[in-house]
Amino acid sequence: MGTGRLSTAAAPQAERIPFVATLATVMTRWSTRWVPDAYVLAILLTVLASALALAFTPATVPQLVEFWGRGFWELLSFSMQMALIIFTGYIVAVAPPVSRALDRLASLARTPRSAVALMAVLSMGLGLINWGFSIVGSAVFVRFLARRVPGVDYRLLVAAAYLGMGTTWHAGLSASAPLLVATPGHFLEQEIGVIPVTETIFHPFNLVLVTLVVLAMTVLTPALHPSRRDTVTVDPEVLEQADDFTPPERKEFTPAAALEYSPLVNWFIGVAGLVYLVIYFRGKGLAAININVVNFMFLTLGILLHSRPASLLKAAEEAGRYVWGVILQFPFYAGIFGIVQYSGLSDQIGNWFVSFATTQTYPVIVYWYSGLLNYIVPSGGSKWAIEAPYIM
Repeated sequence: MGTGRLSTAAAPQAERIPFVATLATVMTRWSTRWVPDAYVLAILLTVLASALALAFTPATVPQLVEFWGRGFWELLSFSMQMALIIFTGYIVAVAPPVSRALDRLASLARTPRSAVALMAVLSMGLGLINWGFSIVGSAVFVRFLARRVPGVDYRLLVAAAYLGMGTTWHAGLSASAPLLVATPGHFLEQEIGVIPVTETIFHPFNLVLVTLVVLAMTVLTPALHPSRRDTVTVDPEVLEQADDFTPPERKEFTPAAALEYSPLVNWFIGVAGLVYLVIYFRGKGLAAININVVNFMFLTLGILLHSRPASLLKAAEEAGRYVWGVILQFPFYAGIFGIVQYSGLSDQIGNWFVSFATTQTYPVIVYWYSGLLNYIVPSGGSKWAIEAPYIM
């Protein structure tokens, strides 16, 4: 969304800063100073897993290095699947028809609070569809709303744009763990089998919980909008300088260029993809959804929405900038998986949980443990790869 000048609606007079805002500022400064990049965290977690394995299993240092190397490439398929969620989500989000639809949707907001509420609903809704789509689509929608509702607090608007990632994405169609365990051949299939999404994403408990969360955040988020005096707005010039996606214009009239700018190419393969999806889901229903099918659906949708290959290729090139983190980090998370699994550390940790938990308290304990682990391992998919061997 770019950086630029922010301004307050009016100069504050003897402004009293709420405790929550002060705490948020302190935590932000602490995180910026002390929390390193996710890649560095992955290396530190490797050291921690190795130390625990040395302390609580018979494994030696050479053996741990072997386990680490053995596991390093075991999540290649999973890594590619996660990268494709970001990749295809970006391609769909920047497609011209989607951008136009978001701009028209932004016109529904008339007041700052309604703009924040609309941003929250859209972000959470897109998060349920595809978290990559939610990240990019929400960023685009923030600009549209800020242009149409100048008095909206830009800080709160951006915070609302992250609600899809913060509340709904791992309960939706791109949820890493539920989609992975619904895909035949996943790395824990021997232990837990294949679990259809009807038992996870589309289970009534999950659907009710998501509905309550969306309703609560839709009401709460606009209520946080500050007074006009304390509102921070964005400079209109910054919004005008933002780089919106524009399809490339044809500059050559060669046979190759004719193909690259012909809609027939994308229509052919896009329609073929739609036909396959109809055949795939016929008679199977929602239970047939898995991570590969979700990525296939979004890639097909992106091909059709961009119409011409040249536009699709430009979007794909830009999308590649956002998948490097997954490509770099996931092999190291797989290495941690190898240490935990092959050293026997997973059994030790699992036995430790079982030693003080009951059938009633175990889900609650895992819930809090997994929530705390979120602060160390920022990716839901990689966190599942690390904790699943001993949790399950």
